[in-house]
Formats: sequence, structure tokens, C-alpha cells
Amino acid sequence: MPESGGQDTQGPIPTTADAEPVEAPEPPKAAAAATAALRRTSLLVTLVLGGLTALPPLSMDMYLPALPEVTDALRSPAATVQLTLTACLAGMALGQLVVGPMSDKWGRRRPLLIGMVVYVLATAVCAFAPNVELLISFRLLQGLAGAAGIVIARAVVRDLYDGVEMARFFSTLMLISGVAPVVAPLIGGQVLRLTDWRGVFVVLTVIGVLLTAVVFKWLHETLPVERRHSGGVGEALRTMGGLLKDRVFTGYMLAGGLAFAALFAYISASPFVVQEIYGASPQTFSLLFGLNSVGLVVVGQINGKLLIGRVSLDKALGFGLAVITLAATALLLMTSGVFGEVGLAPIAAGLFVLMSAMGLAMPNTNAQALMRTPNAAGSASALLGTSSFLVGAVASPLVGIAGEATAVPMAVVQLASAVAALLCFLLLCRPWQRGQQPLTGTAGDAAPQK
Repeated sequence: MPESGGQDTQGPIPTTADAEPVEAPEPPKAAAAATAALRRTSLLVTLVLGGLTALPPLSMDMYLPALPEVTDALRSPAATVQLTLTACLAGMALGQLVVGPMSDKWGRRRPLLIGMVVYVLATAVCAFAPNVELLISFRLLQGLAGAAGIVIARAVVRDLYDGVEMARFFSTLMLISGVAPVVAPLIGGQVLRLTDWRGVFVVLTVIGVLLTAVVFKWLHETLPVERRHSGGVGEALRTMGGLLKDRVFTGYMLAGGLAFAALFAYISASPFVVQEIYGASPQTFSLLFGLNSVGLVVVGQINGKLLIGRVSLDKALGFGLAVITLAATALLLMTSGVFGEVGLAPIAAGLFVLMSAMGLAMPNTNAQALMRTPNAAGSASALLGTSSFLVGAVASPLVGIAGEATAVPMAVVQLASAVAALLCFLLLCRPWQRGQQPLTGTAGDAAPQK
């Protein structure tokens, strides 16, 4: 098999406070056979996990076109209605810290189904909320419950796949997660043509019910009993502490989270920058936003179909972070006037390159981090997701700190995030110090290495 770097010669990290790595017992033949059968139904697994991954951006972005209508209908200030977005985002970030360790203890299926049922109920209440306070409260609950889909989808991928196959699967998931934020506002806009803002939550409720039914029928348990953790909250905290103490895991986690911050800066600022500063129409903005998402998806597929197995994951990741940094530097130089007055086309080109390079950075940071945690994929997935959401939430308001007349803050946030991500990768992961071992094929093929 071609070399594909990223595995430490010292093997997976400990998942408890113990100094020695914890080996997972070999699952029984029946459990291994069930896991192998589930891997063989790759298309079905991809669709189910893709749906779980797409649900959070659908929950966030389908609602965006309805914000002005919510403000009028509930007679609330716009700033208060904005808290419905903040509450959902905070719920998604914090919920992952709860659900991830739960899935390591009780398996993937039970916490996921509980989360999906709570998501459906919370979304249904949002559809009939009589005031903004209740809407904010249940948007928070909606985010907490919806986090189950994000964190468990990544953990299931870790249960089923390893090495090259896992990295490829993450690239495939990007095809769905990259399209969801683009189509969600379009779906929301069409729903508002037929009904009011409450109809958006009705549609989300129906989607939640259908996805819950699909998970119940077709997504079987992927974590054998022998590999589950028996401890409570204390062990979960010790496991997360052990993960954070691992320099390499933390490096990948921070690199991925900071790259995500550059992406969040783009999402938060691009409507204003493209339309208000550079005078593009809403239709032009939608076209550019769609093209950038297509670039991210295409590069993600190139990463999964062509690069992985031929180029080490660390080389692909490092190249992606370098391109993001160069694109952010070019954007800062253009927006700050170093090259004089520039039009929309150069800015759009810089944003396209930056977004496309995310297709190399994001799936490979997840894959490299999770390859170090065969015995605590839920907790590791929770830390990866929560760090990304929290760093992104911090980056978003900074893009407008200098007012509405300049795009410099967006470029500054993107460049600072990209440089920090690259430094975390180089200084903490130190890929040149670690062995370039071939990656194994699937999670069930071999026991974790020491």
C-alpha cells in the first residue's frame, strides 16, 4: 500500500489517566461480522451519516431568510431575535461534549436516537412558540439535541474505518456538508413563499422525523460492548483530559478549529463584503457563494479519490493550510489597498482559492486526530466539534469590528486564523518527527498499534 503519513510510531494515545495506552479487546466474531456488513453497505451508511451531518447547517441556515419576519411577528428587537441563532450554535457546541462521552459508554445508537427524538420535539415546539423567549430556549435545546448527529456521525466513521478508508469517507461527507449550507437558505426562501416562518420549523420537524426513522431502521450499533467505557462523568473527563494532553491530537484539533474559524469569517462577512462594499447583486452573491462551495466540495473529492493513498495525509493537510494562508494574505493586501482599488473579481478569486483549500484541511485534520483515538472516538469527536464551533463563534463577530466600510477585518481574521492553524500543525503535530507508516485499511483489520 502507498505510504500515507500521520500515524505516530508510538501508536494511539491513552484514553484514561493511565500512562499506558488502553488496548481494545478484539470484538466477538458476530460483532465483527455485523460491522463488516455495515461497511459493505457504504452508500447507505454515507447517506445516513451525511444526513446527520447536514441536519445542523439545515437547522441554522434554513431559518436565516425568516429572521426579519420573526422580528415582526414576535414584536422583538432584531438583536434579541439574533439570539435564536446564537442559542442554537451554543447548543451544538456544548451538546457534543455531553453526547460524545455518552456514546463511548452506551454505544452510538441509543444516544443518537434519544438526541434525534429530542431534536424533533424541540423543533416542533419552536414552530408554535408564542414569544421570543420560548423560541430562544427551545432553539438552545434543538442545538443540544442536534449535536448528537454531528458527534456520533464522526464516531461511527471511526468505528467502521481506519487509515485511508476513514480519510476518504470524511472527504465524501464533505460533499454533503458542503452543499447543505448552500441549499438551506434556498429551501428556506421557498418555504417562506408558501407559508410563514413557522413553516420552516415544520419542515425541519418533518426532516427530523424522517431521519430518525432512517437511523432506527438502517443504522445499527457500531461500537461493540467490549470496547465501551464503563465509567461515569469522572472517567469521561479524564478521557478528555488525556486527549488534550496529547500534543499531536491537540495540534490537529486546533489546526482544524482555526481553519474552521477562517471559514466562519467568510460565512459571516461575505454577504456584506460582496454586496455592500463591492456592489454585487444578491443574485451575484448567491452565485459566488455557490461556486465557492463547489470548489470546497471538488477539492474534498480530489483529496478523497486521488490524493489519499498516494500522498501522506500530513502533506495534503500542510499544503491545504499553506494555500489558505497565502489566499488570506492576498485578500488582506487587496482589501487594505496595497494594490490600489481592486474590483470584485480579484476578491472573489481569493475567496474561491481559500474556500477550495478547506477541502484539504478539514477532512484530513479530522482523520488524523481520530486515528489516534481508537478507544475514545466519541470523546475525541466531541472535542473536535466543540472546538470548531467555539472558535468559529468567536471569529464571527470580529469581522465587523471596524464598521461597514471595509473588508479588512474579514481578511485579518482569516489570515490570523490560517497562520495560527499552520503554526499549530507545525509546532504541535511535527509531522517530520513521526514515522511515515502505511495506514491500515479498516477499523476491524487489526488491533491498535503501540
